[in-house]
Amino acid sequence: MGFFLHFSSLHGVLRVILEPLLGNMPLVGAFSLFFLKKPLLDINWTGLTNILDIPGLNGFSDQMIQDIISAYMVLPNRITVPLIGEVELAQLRFPMPKGVLRIYFIEAQNLEVKDTYLGGLIKGKSDPYGMLLVSNQLFRSKTIKECLHPKWNEVYEALVYEPSGQHLEIELFDEDPDKDDFLGSLMIDLTELHKEQKVDEWFDLEEVTTGKLHLRLEWLSLYSSAEKLDQVQKSIRTNDNLSSALLIVNLDSASNLPTNPFVFNPDGPKPPYKGLKSGKKVSIDPNPFVKLTVGQKTCTSKVRYKTSEPLWEETFPFLINNPQTQELEIEVKDSKHKCSLGSLQVSLASLLNEVDMTLNQQFPLQSSGPNSTLKLKMALRILSLEKEVTSSHPSSVRVRITSQSNTCVPPKPQATSSPTDIQPSQNPPCTPPPDTPQGKRGSDGSPVRLADAGRSLSSLGIGSSHKRQSHRDSTPSLASDISLPCATLELQQRLQQLQNGSGLNLYPLGEVQLTVRHSSQRNKLIVVVHACRNLIALNKDGSDPYIRLYLLPDKSRSGRRKTSTLKKTLNPIYDQSFEFSVSMVELHRRTLDIAVKNGGGLLSKNKLLLGKTLVDLGSEDISKGWTHWYHLTEDGAKKLMQT
Repeated sequence: MGFFLHFSSLHGVLRVILEPLLGNMPLVGAFSLFFLKKPLLDINWTGLTNILDIPGLNGFSDQMIQDIISAYMVLPNRITVPLIGEVELAQLRFPMPKGVLRIYFIEAQNLEVKDTYLGGLIKGKSDPYGMLLVSNQLFRSKTIKECLHPKWNEVYEALVYEPSGQHLEIELFDEDPDKDDFLGSLMIDLTELHKEQKVDEWFDLEEVTTGKLHLRLEWLSLYSSAEKLDQVQKSIRTNDNLSSALLIVNLDSASNLPTNPFVFNPDGPKPPYKGLKSGKKVSIDPNPFVKLTVGQKTCTSKVRYKTSEPLWEETFPFLINNPQTQELEIEVKDSKHKCSLGSLQVSLASLLNEVDMTLNQQFPLQSSGPNSTLKLKMALRILSLEKEVTSSHPSSVRVRITSQSNTCVPPKPQATSSPTDIQPSQNPPCTPPPDTPQGKRGSDGSPVRLADAGRSLSSLGIGSSHKRQSHRDSTPSLASDISLPCATLELQQRLQQLQNGSGLNLYPLGEVQLTVRHSSQRNKLIVVVHACRNLIALNKDGSDPYIRLYLLPDKSRSGRRKTSTLKKTLNPIYDQSFEFSVSMVELHRRTLDIAVKNGGGLLSKNKLLLGKTLVDLGSEDISKGWTHWYHLTEDGAKKLMQT
C-alpha cells in the first residue's frame, strides 16, 4: 500500500543560463534554468494514487501539476541557484523583459466552411475567432458571426523575455455551441521578428486547405530615458488600448506589520479573538499578502503565513498607457482576518525624474503600524520601435511550416449537387467573392489546445467569454466501448456465418484510409480518418459505422477519439481530423489503435466491432506524414493495403 507518482516523460525546451562569469573557480556566480513554454507532461499514477486516473480527476490532477511547474519554471518564472554567496541574485531572479510584442490581429480571408446544413448539401459560413499565445500569455479575439472573411481589428501586447526559441502561435476556430472547429494555425519565429522590428503581411494558414491571415507585428524595445515619452504618446494618442511604457514592480518584503490587524480596521469583520487572557494582550501574527493595481489590472502576491516580517521576492509587470497620469496602488492584507494591514500609492510620474527611471527603497505604509514599511523596487521603461520600417519588400520573418503532408491527402469524392452559399445575416462588410475556395475536409480541433499551453492570462486576453470546450465525442460512456475479448469473439462468429457459402474476398472486413503525421513544433500526432470501404453488413441495410481511436497504451476516456456515425453504408467517408499530445521521442513507444464499430443505442444488439487495425508510429517518415489504406482484422494486426 502506498502513494507513488511516476513521471514517464517530461518534454520541453529547458534553457540554462550561467552568469555572471568569474575570473576564478567556480567560474560562474550562479545558474538559472527555465522552460521556454509549458512542457509536455506524461504521468503514470501507481499505488493508491490510481484513483486519480478516474475520468474527470485525471485531467484535473495533470493540469494542477503542470500549473505548479509553470509557476516555478516557465518564463518569466525561473529557478536560480547561487554558487557563491556574494552574487547579487535580484537581477538574475527578476530579469527585465527583452521587449514587448505588439500584435495587430487584423483580418482573414477565404476561411474554410464549417457550418453546413441538410447533411452538407447547403454550405454555410463559419463564426471565426482567434487564439494567440506568446510564452504563457494567452489572448482570445472576438467572434465574427457567419463570415469567411472576418475583420477583427484588435491589438494585443505581450512581454517577451527570451526571443530566441520563442514563437507567436495563432490558431483560428469556428465557434459552435458544442465543439469549436479548427480553421488553421501559424507559428512565427520571434528571433527573426526581433531583427525585423516591424512586419505587415498576409500569412498562409497551416494545416488547412485554404485561408490567409493578415497581421501587423511590432517589436517594441525598452528605453530608460523619459525623453522618448512625448514622441511615443503622440503615436498612440488615437488608441487608448496601446501602451507607452512598461512598469516592473519587484515586491521584496515588509517589516513590522501589525500583529493585531483588526485594530487597524475597526469597521471590518471581527475575527474570533479573545483580546485578554490572564490580564495580558494576545499578539496574533497576520497572514499577509499584497494586492497591486494599476488602472484596470490587479495582481496578487502569494500569502505568507503567521509572520509580521514577510518575504515575497515576486515580480509583477504592468503595461502603462500614460505614466504621467496613472499611479500604482498597493494594499497589504491579512488573508485570515480579511482586513487591511496598510496601503501605499505611488505616482508613476515620479519615476520619470529618477535615475534610470528606477526606484528602490523602503516605503512607509499608510493606515498601518507606526513603523510598518514595504520594500519595493520599481522600474519604468518607455516602449518604442528602434527603427521605422518603411520598405515594401516582404520581410524575412519565418513561419514554421507544418503542412508538408497536406499534399499527400488524396482527392475525395464530392457530392454531385453543387452547394449553395447562405448569405450572411450579419456583418455586411463580409461578402465573399464568387470564387471562394471551400475546405475539403473537417477537423476536430479545440480552443483548449492553445489554452493548455499557458494558463497565465493577460488582462488583454481571455475574458469570461472564453469557453473551455470539452471533447464530447472523445469521452463516451464506458458502456459504448466494446474493444473487449467478447467483441472479438462476436466478430469471429459473424465471419463464420458469412463464410457459409458466401465466398468472402481477400480482405473480408474491409479497409480504412488514414493520414498520419507528427508536428514536432506543436508536439501533436495528427490523424485524419478519411474513409472505409467494403465493410461487412450487419443487416440488409448495411451498417452504421463509426471509428474509435486510442493512442496506446492510453485507453482512458480522455484519450479516446471517435468520428461521427454514418447510417446505412459500407463505404463511409468521414474526412475528420484528430490530435494527440505526444512528443516525437515518445512515439516509438506508442501504437495507434483503430477500431471500426457499428453504432446503436446502449442496449442495441447490433452494437458490434466491425474490425480493427494497429498502426506502428516508429517510422522516420512520421514528421512528413503518409496516407495509406489499412485492412481490418478481428485482432487488429496491421496489414498495409496500398500507398
